[in-house]
Amino acid sequence: MPPIDRREFLKMLGASAAATTGLISCGKADNGSGAPEMPAAPAATAADPLAGFYDVPMQGNARILHITDVHGQLNPVYFREPNVNLGVGDAFGRPPHVVGKGLLDYMGLSANTPESYAYTYLDFDGAARKYGRTGGFAHVKTLIDRLREQAGGRENTLTLDGGDLWQGSGTALWTRGVDMVEASNIMGLDVMVGHWEFTYREDEVLSNVGRGLYNEDSGHAFRPYVIKTVGGARICIVGQAFPRTANANPQEFFPDWSFGLREDDMIELVETIREEEKPDAVVLLSHNGMDVDIKMAERVPGLNAVFGGHTHDGIPKPVEVKNVEGNTCYVTNAGSNGKYVGVMDFDIQEGGIKGMHYKMLPVITDMLPADGEMEAYITQMRQKVYDDKVVESRNSKFFFNPGRVGKRYADILGEKLAIADRVLYRRGNFMGTWDQVLCNALRHEYGADVALSAGVRWGTSTLKGDWITMEDVMTQCAMTYGETYVQEMSGRDLLNILEGVADNLFDPDPYLQSGGDMVRVGGLDYTIEPSKPLYERITDARLDNGHLIEPDQTYKVAGWASVGKAPEGRLMWDVVRDYIVATKGEDDVLVLPKINHPKLIGVADNPGIADYPGEIV
Repeated sequence: MPPIDRREFLKMLGASAAATTGLISCGKADNGSGAPEMPAAPAATAADPLAGFYDVPMQGNARILHITDVHGQLNPVYFREPNVNLGVGDAFGRPPHVVGKGLLDYMGLSANTPESYAYTYLDFDGAARKYGRTGGFAHVKTLIDRLREQAGGRENTLTLDGGDLWQGSGTALWTRGVDMVEASNIMGLDVMVGHWEFTYREDEVLSNVGRGLYNEDSGHAFRPYVIKTVGGARICIVGQAFPRTANANPQEFFPDWSFGLREDDMIELVETIREEEKPDAVVLLSHNGMDVDIKMAERVPGLNAVFGGHTHDGIPKPVEVKNVEGNTCYVTNAGSNGKYVGVMDFDIQEGGIKGMHYKMLPVITDMLPADGEMEAYITQMRQKVYDDKVVESRNSKFFFNPGRVGKRYADILGEKLAIADRVLYRRGNFMGTWDQVLCNALRHEYGADVALSAGVRWGTSTLKGDWITMEDVMTQCAMTYGETYVQEMSGRDLLNILEGVADNLFDPDPYLQSGGDMVRVGGLDYTIEPSKPLYERITDARLDNGHLIEPDQTYKVAGWASVGKAPEGRLMWDVVRDYIVATKGEDDVLVLPKINHPKLIGVADNPGIADYPGEIV
């Protein structure tokens, strides 16, 4: 793997047996004196009706910039926000569990605006055609540089990334995350935490960050916190990596590291930092998911703000939380796919925070010029040639695809497969149209009765009438354990899988939730009542032919992304590609005859659901 030589990456990610927290610090140890000058962002023209959209004058002396869950997306993308994000327990009706017009009303935003396009699913296809794609690291860099300039210089700012940066694209997979490390160096990220970063091999992770373990004697794999000088103030950033990595991802990738949600350790750590380090502010950079962050902010004294990730929630305003000591902590989340930049200004005087101002900015590509250096890097990187050194899987049988050898990344990813017959999207608690494509592909490959696909929240959107490209497929599938499988499964085991995932999603205690969405199921319809307890939520599960799932009957079930032993089936992106090409019509249109939307019970009054295409009773 080539060395990383732009700026220093310090290993600080929280994943050791003794630590709940941890960070990767990027760039200089202190981003004050000696920071490179940043080019000024181009000024908007007087004729531009959105001239002030990205103007955020500094309101204080320390500015924190936050991105999260980019998932390898260096180029601009479409990403549809959910129309189903149910809140249960204390989360009922609280952001992020408010969708569509309800979210606009809650946040005081108007319909038919760039904000409504960015934060909701409303008229997604029409709004996408009006406003264009979102994100793209070259455009994010332009915005971040502009926000640094508006803050009076980089010495007054700190740029954080909330993790899930190195995974989710073909180029991230084929370079083992190096493409994102280099892009992050150009961006000037200061600190990050992680989750999917750990699904590369341990030696690859260590190579990417350029350092070994932080402190083997204390049991810390990565540094639990770092203090940065920002605008003359000392700000402590405490890290929280995704606590359930060892359950959600194969343990074989990190055999010597453990993860967990260790609230008592976090309380003790923050207390020690406050007493010994005497920082002006303490913030948590988290990959917990927003509901978990809110609970932690309530229970851990001493935190001034939480910059969260994992659950991909685009929330225009922070949730204000009163902790056990009666002090306010601001909990934020900056969405996914490079679609937003969160901006928090602290007014820090005499060792304390006198004021806070927060704004989250949608990164609408056509409204921002591309940064030249970043754009050149992305273009050059995509000219790399796929060779037999590429690692695609943990299974040696699929380390690389000989059919791609000698081709440039850009050419592989640019292959046109079919035209979408509708908007293809993934995000939402239940079935998405992209999920149906994946499930259909598995059933087509194996002649299976049922297909299972993980309810992950990464994966970009494709507009109706647009070509589905190989790049689109890779955004849905690219991971280091993408092998597929087929097996015989009893109806009882199949239903228990559905029940177990539903409990992870709808348990009222956020600490017991995994942060993803319901497992996607192809070839099977079912009814779910989220408010019920474990093993009582799923009823009336039937195959597409109407056959009721019988506990003692055996069914042929296909799936992928197993966290257990590596299966022997082909890689998922190849399975999906071949299905799309084989089943599209003569007019090149891929038609989805049915979407397996489950029937929902007891959620009609939940503000986390709107315009549901299935049945609600």
